[in-house]
Amino acid sequence: QVQLVESGGGLVQAGGSLRLSCVVSGRIFGSYAMGWFRQAPGKEREFVAGITLGSGSRSYADSVKGRFTVSRDNAKNTMYLQMNSLKPEDTAVYYCAAGASIVVLMSRRAEYWGQGTQVTVSS
Repeated sequence: QVQLVESGGGLVQAGGSLRLSCVVSGRIFGSYAMGWFRQAPGKEREFVAGITLGSGSRSYADSVKGRFTVSRDNAKNTMYLQMNSLKPEDTAVYYCAAGASIVVLMSRRAEYWGQGTQVTVSS
């Protein structure tokens, strides 16, 4: 059974940092691109960042470029999202996802999703 479990969310002041983790079980981590999405209240889920299987390519939403960094440790079946210089508009539930490629992820056609972790940035 495939499971994606996010952790690391919480409440932080504007300008602060958080690191999210996504642990993947079910022997898929070595076969899929991975990505982070977020969904704020009343808004659609949006792509935040993605990383290919071998970490050779990473993509970011324009709104987080220069502030967020996605990485993965294939030996630990874990993906990370380092979030710096957080803004109130980053407040959302953050989800990790696995898909065939970053392009597939960006079109929101991920095959697997986590349950999400709440990130709240206070002003």
